[in-house]
Amino acid sequence: MTKVASLSLLVAWMLPACGGDNAPAGEILSDKSRIPDPTVTSDDATQLATDNLAFGVDLYGQLRAKNPGNFIFSQTSISLALAMLYGGAANNTAAQMATALHFSLPPERLHPAFNALDLALAAPPSAADANAFQLNIASSMWVQTGFAFLPSYLDLLAENYGAGLFVEDFRTAYETARADINNWVSSHTQKMIPELFAQGTIGPATRLVLANAVYFHGAWRDGFNPTSPNGIFHAPTGDVSVPMMSSSHANAGLQQGIGWNAAIMGYAGDTTSMILLVPDAGTFDAFEQALTADGLTTMLTSTYPQQGIVTMPRFGFSTSSSLNSVLAALGMTDAFDPSSADLSGMNAARNLWVDDVIHKAVIAVDENGTTAAAATGTTVGIVLVILPAPTPLVVDRPFLFFIRHNPTGAILFQGRVVDPAQVQ
Repeated sequence: MTKVASLSLLVAWMLPACGGDNAPAGEILSDKSRIPDPTVTSDDATQLATDNLAFGVDLYGQLRAKNPGNFIFSQTSISLALAMLYGGAANNTAAQMATALHFSLPPERLHPAFNALDLALAAPPSAADANAFQLNIASSMWVQTGFAFLPSYLDLLAENYGAGLFVEDFRTAYETARADINNWVSSHTQKMIPELFAQGTIGPATRLVLANAVYFHGAWRDGFNPTSPNGIFHAPTGDVSVPMMSSSHANAGLQQGIGWNAAIMGYAGDTTSMILLVPDAGTFDAFEQALTADGLTTMLTSTYPQQGIVTMPRFGFSTSSSLNSVLAALGMTDAFDPSSADLSGMNAARNLWVDDVIHKAVIAVDENGTTAAAATGTTVGIVLVILPAPTPLVVDRPFLFFIRHNPTGAILFQGRVVDPAQVQ
């Protein structure tokens, strides 16, 4: 009889400070240091941005079918997290992951490109103070004492993702280990995600937890009025009265295309912005269904020549998503099958399989700015026996939102709002 024990591999991505962590006792580091200035061509950086955007469109298409209301996810978080997992995949499992995740670069160029992207995201803007802008990255790996991994895999994570190694005794103190990891994620998301792993998800059979976290805070460069009277938002299920933020001066660049209007609003420091895509009234479902990577690229990279006033709802919510079926639908199937998974790049033995991939994201948008955080977790099992001119835009109907890192084009967060009165 085949016996399968759970092995938790968390990958949680965050965008706040990565320095100054209080390292738990027993930290083990690869003897390799992170490459601080990776050699990445502009073509490879552009290709990674293009591929990540295409993966984000695929994710959006899958998640919209599972979330009838508001939802949010961090494509950057998920891509970075699964890239670390991909570094330990081999053969057909790796090929399927590359297809599902749109990893078109070969591994020897992909991981340095992610390193360059990660470092670019962590670079603070020169024109914003810490109270007005934070975009920080942290990553770590937590392992069962005595569980052996290939030095080449640990070196890859150290050199390209800055991931150190921390030892826990999951066999006899798994609840302590779970608390340590959740506390680490909580501290790196400013307590916006206080618990990534629920009780029972880490136990005596756990062998590995990779942890990354994402935290973003940005004050508006051109803010809204401090008070927001209620206004009408035309939700699919009926009109709702919600606080509608507005401004007495131009606070956004405006653009429009066939069937849609758009606005771009900058955050302090000018390295990030929020882009709103607002389909014409009554066309939201059709707009979503027709969304493609090329079409989205055109909309997100359009110039916004006219300055104008945006009125929009205040909103805030969180989303928890299981990504197993999403990734399987995109072609990543072998990794979830104990008899087919090949993660031998981690430990040279073909005895690991992906049990679960989870993602959590939260966002709050108000008159002052935006705060958002995300975490992605992957639970892996160990197999003991092998097997025309724009007009002022009033956002009073469902819309999509994207938080973009301007220098790289990376979409940090994206989602939709169909009912800003809905709190999940």
